[in-house]
Amino acid sequence: MTEQEKMLAGLPYNPMDPQLIKQRKKAKLACFQFNQTPPNQPKKRKDALSDLLHSKGKFYIEPDFYCDYGYNISLGNNFYSNHHLTILDVCSVSFGDNVFIGPHVMISTATHPIDPVERRSTEFGAAITVGSDCWIGGNVSILAGVTIGDNCTIGAGSVVNKDIPANSVAVGNPCRVVKSLD
Repeated sequence: MTEQEKMLAGLPYNPMDPQLIKQRKKAKLACFQFNQTPPNQPKKRKDALSDLLHSKGKFYIEPDFYCDYGYNISLGNNFYSNHHLTILDVCSVSFGDNVFIGPHVMISTATHPIDPVERRSTEFGAAITVGSDCWIGGNVSILAGVTIGDNCTIGAGSVVNKDIPANSVAVGNPCRVVKSLD
């Protein structure tokens, strides 16, 4: 099994694998081009990301945007992100339709072993899914393995470390459901 195959499967892998380094460099270059494109050139800006991200429709991302690989990110139709979105996509990150993300949001499928010796050469990840019609407030962190159901609002500053059921308003650190929309 290649290091990329291990990574995508959520197994421990070596992030210093030459092929993975090459793929990250490609993504970093695309993000750099996106972030450095003047605001009066929206098509050129969007084109910088079109080879990285999988989109099911229209999307708009404000700069600055950062990701590890890009090819693990799937955007539903009508996706919007405010400034400073960071997605560490060592595993799949999937967004439904009509997802809106506030500024300074970090979404990380990546995680590391607790053992300090293992951590020096190994990491692993778990997929993240955000359903349709979700609003993610500013300064939210969504951690590896989390699923956020449809029709959810995640309050600003929350740290989402467990699944959030559909039709919920959730806030806090750790993020907890405070209201159901049923």
